[in-house]
Amino acid sequence: MCNGVAIAVTTLALLTAAIPAFAEDNAPPASDQCLGCHGSAGMEKRLEDGHTLSLQVPADMFVKSVHSAIGCTGCHSDVDLAAHPPADKVIANARGFSIAMTQVCRGCHADKFEQWQTSIHAALILANNPAAPLCTDCHNPHAVIKGAAASIDQIPCKKCHADIYTAYLGSMHAKARLKSAESYAPICTDCHSAHAVQPTAMGKGPEAACFGCHAGVLEAHETWLPNAALHFEVVSCPACHAPNAQRRVDLMLIDSKDAQPRGIEQAGVPLFEASNRSDDKGINAQALWNVLQTLNRSGIAGKTVVRGRLEASTGPQAHQLADKSKAISDCRICHSSGSQAFQNVTISLVQPQGQRLRYGANADVLSAPISLESVGGFYAIGATRIKLLDILVALAIVGGLGFAAGHLILGWIFKYYGLTRPGDHGGHGAALGGQPGTGQDHKTT
Repeated sequence: MCNGVAIAVTTLALLTAAIPAFAEDNAPPASDQCLGCHGSAGMEKRLEDGHTLSLQVPADMFVKSVHSAIGCTGCHSDVDLAAHPPADKVIANARGFSIAMTQVCRGCHADKFEQWQTSIHAALILANNPAAPLCTDCHNPHAVIKGAAASIDQIPCKKCHADIYTAYLGSMHAKARLKSAESYAPICTDCHSAHAVQPTAMGKGPEAACFGCHAGVLEAHETWLPNAALHFEVVSCPACHAPNAQRRVDLMLIDSKDAQPRGIEQAGVPLFEASNRSDDKGINAQALWNVLQTLNRSGIAGKTVVRGRLEASTGPQAHQLADKSKAISDCRICHSSGSQAFQNVTISLVQPQGQRLRYGANADVLSAPISLESVGGFYAIGATRIKLLDILVALAIVGGLGFAAGHLILGWIFKYYGLTRPGDHGGHGAALGGQPGTGQDHKTT
């Protein structure tokens, strides 16, 4: 009997100890517990600004995402299931909450986060631009599928850049990508990068991406294009490879020492806005000259110069790249008087975040005599012809030929009438009061 009681007590004790462990091992995962509520439609939280924040997480999408491996608590480690939901948690607005949550992304994606911090997107967020994208604007945190963004229809850039995305769909790059899944034709992130997106005003940007895929492109152009290297410097790729695009000349103010663009804090926006109002057609040649004289006045360190560049007029047009067989190769399109490409002119500065701030300019800034110093580095034969210079060159040529002809005629006259000194041979150095000549063919009166 004693042994039976001892065995029963021992068994009961073992069962008592095993039940909690069994229950713990068979409890549903934390994510399943979360999705039990948050998987339901209609879950939301009222925010302090009066708007609501959706709290629904579609379970079917989350299970397929790369984040399902770390579960809900991988990102929401501050959530205590024993005291959830916290009744006193206050969220001011959805934007502020999303910005705060980027630090959670940083915990696992430090390298990508550092790249993003150098981007135009991060700069715009620091400037409190409400449209600037955050991590969660491009990556749905509850439905991140590896490699999904490589598919054209899943490109997140189209959320903000719909017009450019539509233009891209008509380009040779998109057509090649859609034609074959094995195509290496570029999408947005191949040219602009995925996280370290830089504004086009800084550096060579997209052109560098073009050269990265099209190796030997300069040598290929040199076989038919005169002075190809200079064309590559002052003509953007889409200016010729988007044949249906309208073109413009953009004159950017840069530092002559480091070739970096001048910012509005250096050049001064009021100065440009005043000049822009000086003419209905925008900044004229005189106004640009005055601006440069002001910026380069005595005592100012670093000279400001103008760098001209022919480019597509708009971002969407710059993405309408056609097959190379349709690229512009007729020099007359640009190098002819009254060329349409040189009638649309802008003058640009750079804003603190890196975007260009463009001011409309009169086409005469490219051809007026006073522009010789302002845009002397951007001269297209036949298109930006300065007529006064043509006249001066013509006069110089006529004067040079006239001087040579006069020299010969005077020499002949002097020799014919024997007005040269003995020993002179038909030059214009004869003294009119000297001895008469003794030539055999001519007699002196």
